Amino acid sequence: MLGIILELLLVAMIILSVAVIEEKNLVNAVVKYAFLSLSFVLVLVLLKAPDVALSAIVVGAVVIGVFLFTIREVEK
Repeated sequence: MLGIILELLLVAMIILSVAVIEEKNLVNAVVKYAFLSLSFVLVLVLLKAPDVALSAIVVGAVVIGVFLFTIREVEK
């Protein structure tokens, strides 16, 4: 059962990666990237690496914040 969930999350990560690349609206791309980051954290938790998952949460939050700040400043 755990293997099936892990495989589904990995397929979802591939689909989200392509969706982020193909997105024309930058804010929507960042939102999709946030879901990609969330699925990555879930994969890490399922692989029993909670310390790496916590680091990924922090890095993902900082990167998403920087992306959104940059988009806002560029669109002014």
